[in-house]
Amino acid sequence: MPGSASLGPQQRAQAWESLADSEFDLVVVGGGVTGSGVALDAATRGLKVLLLEARDFASGTSSRSSKLFHGGLRYLEQMNFGLVREALRERELMLSRIAPHLVKPVSFLYPLTHRFWERPYVGAGLTLYDTMGGARSVPHHKHLTKHGARKLCPALKNDALIGAVYYYDAQADDARHTLTVARTAAAYGATVLNSAEVVGFMRAGERVVGVQVRDVEGGATYSVQAPVVVNATGVWTDELQTMAGGRGRFNVRASKGVHIVVPRDRINSETGLILRTEKSVLFVIPWTTHWIVGTTDTDWHLDLAHPAASRADIDYLLEHVNAALSVPLTHDDIQGVYAGLRPLLSGEEDSTSQLSREHAVARPQPGLVSIAGGKYTTYRVMAADAVDLAAGDIGKHVPPSTTEHIPLVGAEGYHALVNQAAALGSRHGVPTWQVERLLDRYGSLTPDVLALGTDDPALLKPVGEAQEYLGVEFLYGAQHEGGLHLDDLLARRTRVSIETPDRGVGAAEQVARIVAPTLGWDDERVATEVAAYTARVEAERESQEQADDLAADAKRVAAPDTRELAVGRALA
Repeated sequence: MPGSASLGPQQRAQAWESLADSEFDLVVVGGGVTGSGVALDAATRGLKVLLLEARDFASGTSSRSSKLFHGGLRYLEQMNFGLVREALRERELMLSRIAPHLVKPVSFLYPLTHRFWERPYVGAGLTLYDTMGGARSVPHHKHLTKHGARKLCPALKNDALIGAVYYYDAQADDARHTLTVARTAAAYGATVLNSAEVVGFMRAGERVVGVQVRDVEGGATYSVQAPVVVNATGVWTDELQTMAGGRGRFNVRASKGVHIVVPRDRINSETGLILRTEKSVLFVIPWTTHWIVGTTDTDWHLDLAHPAASRADIDYLLEHVNAALSVPLTHDDIQGVYAGLRPLLSGEEDSTSQLSREHAVARPQPGLVSIAGGKYTTYRVMAADAVDLAAGDIGKHVPPSTTEHIPLVGAEGYHALVNQAAALGSRHGVPTWQVERLLDRYGSLTPDVLALGTDDPALLKPVGEAQEYLGVEFLYGAQHEGGLHLDDLLARRTRVSIETPDRGVGAAEQVARIVAPTLGWDDERVATEVAAYTARVEAERESQEQADDLAADAKRVAAPDTRELAVGRALA
């Protein structure tokens, strides 16, 4: 059985203390889903692993996706059958075995607009989609008449379709899933650290033999030895390769994807939508009590740490979704906006929408392995490929990957607890719907979350305007999930930052007070965290009013960074 998956302050302190005396088999740089997956894959092969993330787990691309586990219908049209088959197999593994508490089926309606050729064309594609990837945890697609489609989705304009096809994919909260992968790696023995920035590489001639890592919260720098380092930094791949002093085997191109979040009652539908655009496709995705509408697909050449949504991005999304809706969405309907960067492998195409979503693994110099590209859905395959290549530098036998058979923490016992949700809620004085929501976020760890309210029942109540989240969730995020700042807790441990009209500002101080004893915050630190979070939200709002990327980026990067403030305090 695996050990503790806690990433709390005590485990963090012990991890930093251990670095001075430890030599690892493998150091992974980058705490997104790929890097976390590499750490889990390597740890479950019996290797001694260190995972380092400069900011927070999933703080880059892995918290800003469309939140889908899917094969990608549009890749079928590009004849990329191998990628689709691989992704659908991974989707099935997540639903049935690896993460049934986190990954859930979600339905979509594909409106048909051409009378003769489109239904057999789309139907043939979805028949392939239904049969690729092995056993099925979701139903097969169905053909619907116009009347049947509008019965499921009354929001559609009468002239927006002549019929439809109804099919299923899967979705997950990407940030929570990534965090859970990292916690599972820790449970199998990996040392896992966020706010741990790699500032240099150790070399013996041309060979990489370790890294220099800075504790962003405390300011100290450590040297860590390892025979191989895996660069899993996504859009930062080229930067880290340059730091290592060698030339990379491939280049990564950042493509910006913007999503908007609107309340569920703004679109009258029982299912999600997938709409064709002139460039790609547009998703309208059910998201608890909201809809996510996205995405855009444009080059981004500015600050990689702060991708910013502009007015043009939001107008694009509204224009295309409103072409199909009888009651149009407006800017006033939008409660959340987020922008992320896809790490695409550079090619000859000018359009990022045409670049490959397949991944590549390379050994640009001895002791360094780089992995880039790919889809969120195929992170486990990417991780296994990276460890396979890294094995040549480790100097001892490395067994094959086993993660196909490894459930993530919270998966075992989840189904039994679902059947006990009402009793669990009654025991803690929490509504059954809240317990069911917790089970779909924490799985079989839900009793541990609720237990934090035993001595303080106020923690079992909703927090401020964030009525779907209980106080115990934020405390658990600080005590066991590595949350170090308000942004970590409001934007990734929970999704308050995109699900409430004020984007979490109203809940910020209450959350800060809840976690202050755990994180050692005094009143001044609480005020600093609240002010920094508020300023970040305001900067994002201002960026979304700017006409283009350049102006939006200027507004976004002006926000204070609590991690940088932490370094300033530590060095003062």
